[in-house]
Amino acid sequence: MVYLVRHCRASGQQPEAELTEEGKKQAQGLADFFKGKGVIHIVSSPYTRAVQSIAPAAEHLGLPVETDARLVERVLSTEDLPDWMEHLERSFSDSDKKLPGGESGREAAERGLEVLRSAPAQSILVTHGNLMALLLNHFEPDFGFEGWKALANPDIFEVRWTESERTIKRVMD
Repeated sequence: MVYLVRHCRASGQQPEAELTEEGKKQAQGLADFFKGKGVIHIVSSPYTRAVQSIAPAAEHLGLPVETDARLVERVLSTEDLPDWMEHLERSFSDSDKKLPGGESGREAAERGLEVLRSAPAQSILVTHGNLMALLLNHFEPDFGFEGWKALANPDIFEVRWTESERTIKRVMD
């Protein structure tokens, strides 16, 4: 079992965007949530907002925050897309859909799954909304575009899998 965490409220989407004041309070809430959960490992997207989201929990738990670029947000396209939401929605039903300069949902999910599969049990993985939704969709195929739209900042899911069973469970939003 691993905890999949979406970062707290941030001031923007760029990699160096920091948490807002509300986001900083939410990060303290994550620290409280993870007390007594037996977490042994933390891996985060290197984006500032992701690292800042889990830093208070890491400090409280006495654990370092390892960063892994495979947990960064999916790039839908490097071009300006006025109808980006429609493209994003279609990308959940066509995981191989790839826009100019972007990556397909399958490509993004595979890089995230590499991290998830290699993480020891009782790990926290901190990522971003679209990648999180793609990972959750891997374990629960009904978790698609509507699931992405329902994600909160922050959000936490327990992800459990064995050879015969896969489950996701929202444990905090």
